[in-house]
Amino acid sequence: MARPHHHGYVWLGHGDVLVKPGDAHRRPGHPEFRSAQVMPLECADWLLKPASRVEGTFREAREGADWYAGQLAKYAELLAASYPVALSREQYEEIVRILSAGEDRVGGWWVSGDRFLSLNLIACSPHRVRPEHRCPLR
Repeated sequence: MARPHHHGYVWLGHGDVLVKPGDAHRRPGHPEFRSAQVMPLECADWLLKPASRVEGTFREAREGADWYAGQLAKYAELLAASYPVALSREQYEEIVRILSAGEDRVGGWWVSGDRFLSLNLIACSPHRVRPEHRCPLR
């Protein structure tokens, strides 16, 4: 078995794509699932997307937390009106705790232009809820 780690995923897209019509394309059984650029309904299902969707792999919790904080900074202009873009020390340490426990860290925000931003750190090898999901980088 591979060493436990987290994969980082980002999706930024128009909200209409989330429900085009309905959400079947966001479920693994749908023929468009793997090619659909939209985020899946269940967080663990990111692991079923092509490996090219992985934006980072983190073996240490602090590396993952740093990536997450960096993504918030990267999208700060979009988030400024609706969410604090800098993590507090407590928020950062909570992400480290979550990742250290092998859990996912998922955030999603409606941003300007009716778009949705989804930032995800998904546990892998194994995933706590979906241990049958294999690492996409194997």
